[in-house]
Amino acid sequence: MTSFKAFRIRQQDKKISAGFAQMTLDELTAGEVVIKTSWSSINYKDALAATGAGRILRQYPLNGGIDVAGKVASSTDPRFREGDPVLVCGCGLSEYRDGGYAEYVRIGADCVVLLPSGMTEREAMAIGTAGFTAALAVMRMEQLGQQPDRGPVIVTGATGGVGSFATDMLAARGYQVTALTGKADHHAYLQALGASEFLDRHTLEMGTKPLESMLWGGAVDNVGGDTLAWLTRTTRPFGNIASIGLAGGYQLETTVMPFILRGVSLIGINSIEMPTSMRTEAWQRLGTDLKPPHLEHIVTREVAFDELPDAFGGYLKSSVVGRTVVRIGA
Repeated sequence: MTSFKAFRIRQQDKKISAGFAQMTLDELTAGEVVIKTSWSSINYKDALAATGAGRILRQYPLNGGIDVAGKVASSTDPRFREGDPVLVCGCGLSEYRDGGYAEYVRIGADCVVLLPSGMTEREAMAIGTAGFTAALAVMRMEQLGQQPDRGPVIVTGATGGVGSFATDMLAARGYQVTALTGKADHHAYLQALGASEFLDRHTLEMGTKPLESMLWGGAVDNVGGDTLAWLTRTTRPFGNIASIGLAGGYQLETTVMPFILRGVSLIGINSIEMPTSMRTEAWQRLGTDLKPPHLEHIVTREVAFDELPDAFGGYLKSSVVGRTVVRIGA
């Protein structure tokens, strides 16, 4: 029976520990498709899960990693054949299914996406859940009528993975992008992705009125909390706010006034559970009109599988800019 290496997260006496282990396929969570892993990536959620800094896993033990790309090793589902290049992002990996930090992954067929034409496995993981989530935000906003002539779109947490991709995609589609970040030394990075204006979150005056001056045609928010509440008060009539993250808090204190007096739409973006058709459409568009034009600029680090345990600390310190890809079996 095939034995392989995995980065496994355990809980004992309410304490989280993580490290490399040898496993067999029979020990993996169930699924119709077995993938021989080539690449994965690091997301903020991965760092929280691996270090125990956040309650991400719903059961223990599990392999870490919410992203994976590789080739089909075997499949009992006729949609996939041995050797097909595929990817999985989100879909419960490293939450209630064994994740992508392993030389083999077993997963339900409905979660698996054939690699878009012209996209490499490394590119797929460079995009990963962060780029996939940003693409969903852009798609949902434009389905509700978002257009460049509605005014500037603000991206909060702009130097993170989702923020970087949202900035890149929106600028490429003709939007004027304002980047909200606390990292003033990274303005050049964001400018290279297409941001034309910058706001410092440390000096931001949010106001307290139910409705503030109308500033934004729309927003992609990775922060939540007070920042999201401020966005609801400052978005222009019929603008759309895509809510993605909660680094600034999970509570939202606002009023109904932005929604009933300005027609603002607050859109929740969930990259984990969705119809297979929506997942496939998003990845097809990531291979075509939504493909980030500055992908290699966004990928700021590449680490080998053995180096993975030392790569999480920067995420907890908020010192990481852009994306990190993990070379597992490439």
